[in-house]
Amino acid sequence: MKIYRLLLLLFFVSLTTYAQKINRIEPPNWWVGMNHSQLEIMVYGKGIATYKPFINSEYIQLIDTKRTENENYLFLNIDLSKAVAGTFTIDFLKAGKRNNFSVDYELKERNKNSKNRKGFDSSDAIYLITPDRFSNGDTSNDIVKGLRETKINRNHDYARHGGDLKGITNHLNYINEMGFTAIWPTPVLINDMKRSSYHGYAMTDFYKVDPRFGTLEEYVELSKKAKEKGIKLIMDQVANHIGSEHWWMKDLPTKDWVNYQENFEKGGETIYSTHRRTTNQDIYASKIDKEGMTNGWFVDTMPDLNQKNPLMAKYLIQNSIWWIETLDLGGIRQDTYPYPDKHFMSNWAGAIMDEYPNFSIVGEEWSLNPLLVGYWQKGQKNKDGYESNLTSTMDFPMQRNIVDALNEDESWDKGFVKMYEGLANDFSYAKPNDIMIFPDNHDMSRIYTQLGEDVVKTKMALGYLLSLPRISQLYYGTEILLNDTAKPGDHGLIRTDFPGGWNGDKVNAFSGEGLSKDQLDMQLFLKKVLNYRKNSEAIHSGKTIHFGPQNGTYVLFRVLNNEIVTVILNKNKKDITLDLSRFNEVGLQGKQVKNIISSEAFIWGDSLKIAPEGITILTTKM
Repeated sequence: MKIYRLLLLLFFVSLTTYAQKINRIEPPNWWVGMNHSQLEIMVYGKGIATYKPFINSEYIQLIDTKRTENENYLFLNIDLSKAVAGTFTIDFLKAGKRNNFSVDYELKERNKNSKNRKGFDSSDAIYLITPDRFSNGDTSNDIVKGLRETKINRNHDYARHGGDLKGITNHLNYINEMGFTAIWPTPVLINDMKRSSYHGYAMTDFYKVDPRFGTLEEYVELSKKAKEKGIKLIMDQVANHIGSEHWWMKDLPTKDWVNYQENFEKGGETIYSTHRRTTNQDIYASKIDKEGMTNGWFVDTMPDLNQKNPLMAKYLIQNSIWWIETLDLGGIRQDTYPYPDKHFMSNWAGAIMDEYPNFSIVGEEWSLNPLLVGYWQKGQKNKDGYESNLTSTMDFPMQRNIVDALNEDESWDKGFVKMYEGLANDFSYAKPNDIMIFPDNHDMSRIYTQLGEDVVKTKMALGYLLSLPRISQLYYGTEILLNDTAKPGDHGLIRTDFPGGWNGDKVNAFSGEGLSKDQLDMQLFLKKVLNYRKNSEAIHSGKTIHFGPQNGTYVLFRVLNNEIVTVILNKNKKDITLDLSRFNEVGLQGKQVKNIISSEAFIWGDSLKIAPEGITILTTKM
C-alpha cells in the first residue's frame, strides 16, 4: 500500500510538473452553439510539439494538429459542432514515456440572445474615452509591480495618469445624462511597454486586461452596468500590429508570424510602412508599393502582424469573437483599417458578421477622399470586386469640410459650401447612415482648438454633425471645451485629464464645480442636443434635405412623418431675417416649431428673425 501511495504521489507530481510546461492555451475558453464551431486552440509550452494531443469524446473531434518550426507551439483544430457545455480533457502523450499529462478546457453556454445582438447605428451618439485620462476610480492599481512602466505622473503628457475602468463605471450616470448611448474606450488590453503605455495601442497580450486599468471582471462589470443604462460598449481592437514587448516576440510561433521577421531577428533596421493607403484601391499600383504599405511597421516598437499566415488569421478572428461574447459587446472599432492585408480584413469582418448579423464594426480610414473611405464599406460596388464586410467607416472627409467651412469667410467656393458639397458626396457611399462622423478624436487636435477657440463655431460644428444622417461620435471633454492650443496636435495634450476624475481636482466637470461660464454653456448645449437626438426618429433615419448656402446661412432639414428637424447655421454678425418661402417643399408652413435649446415655440410663417452668428435647431416635436 505504501508503494502504491508513493507511485500515486509521483504521478501527481509528474502531472503538475508537465502541466506547468503549458504556459498558455488560447482562446482560454469557448462557447457551444456558435456558427464558428471549428475552433483553433493555440497551446504554448516548452517542447509541447513533441507531444501528441488526444481527445477522447464522442461529442468533440480533434480534426488535426498543426506543428510549426517552433516546437514550443501546437495548434489544435477541434470540431465543436456537437459539443455541449462543460469541460473536456485534452491528453498530451509521448510514446514510451511516463511524462504524459492532461488539461481541461471549458466550453460555456452561450447567451441565447448573443447571436442577435444589435450593434451601434445612426440612432447612437458615441462617447470616445481615453481611460487613463478620464477618471481614476481605483488608486490601488495605479502602480503594478513587475511591469515595465510603473510611475504615475499627471504632469507629464506621455506618462500614465491612473485613469481606469472603474473610473468609467463610476461615471456612467454622467455619460447617460449627457445623452450618449454608447461608449468607446481606447484599448485597455495590457501594454507592458517601457514608456507611453497609457494609450493602449501596443498590446502585449490579446487576452489580458492591463492591470493598471483593472481586471477582466471589472471590464465585464463596465459592460453590464452600461447595458443596464442602455449604453453599448464598443471595443477598440488592433489587428495590424502588436507591441514589441508582446510575449510572442520572445519566441515567435512561425518564421513568418510578423512581417519582415527575418530582418527583425537579424537585428536589421526597421522597415517602415510607406503609408500609401491608396495602394489598396489603385488599379495601377505596383506590387512593391502595395507590399510596402501593408507589410511595413508603424514604428520600431510596433511589429506588424502577418495576417496572410492562416494560423495568425484564425487567431485574430477568434480573439475578436471571444471578446464579443465575454464582454457582451455592442460593437468593435478596428484601428488602422487599411494597413493589414485587406483580404484578411474582409474575412475577419465577414466571420464576425456571420456570427452576429446585426453587429457593427467601424474601421479607421484616415483619408480626406470619400472614395477611399467608401471603398471599405459593406455593399460598395468596387471596380476590383472587393467586398469588405465592414458596416461602418469614419468620415474624415466631412470632419475636415466642417472645420474648413467654419474657419473660412463666405464666398462662392469657400465657407458653408464646403459642408454643403461635402454632404453632397453621400451619393458615393453604400449606406451614408452607417458612416461615423466626429468633430475630433484621440489622434487629432480638439475641435475647440481647430476652430480657434471660438465657442460659437464649436456649437455650430457640433449641432450640425449631430443632425447629419450619420452615426455620431464625440471625444470626452469636447463638452467642456478641452483644448490642445498650447501645442496643437500634441497627442499627450489632446488626451488631457478630464477635470474631476481625480480626488483633489479643483475643477469637477462631472458636477460642474469650477467650470467657466463658456464650459457650462457648452456642456448644457450638448446635453440638450444629445438628449433630443436620442429620441429623434427623424435624425436617426429621416430624409435629409439641405439648401445651398445663401447670404451667410446654410439650412438643413431632417424629415420623418410628423417630425421635422430644422438646422440653421448663420455667420452674419448682425440679426438677419430669413425668407422661409424658399423652404416650402419641406412642408413646415403653419406648423408649430420649438427651439430645442431655448424651448421657445412659434408658428413657422413667411420669415424668421435669426440672431447673429450661431446655430438654431428647431423641431415640430412638442
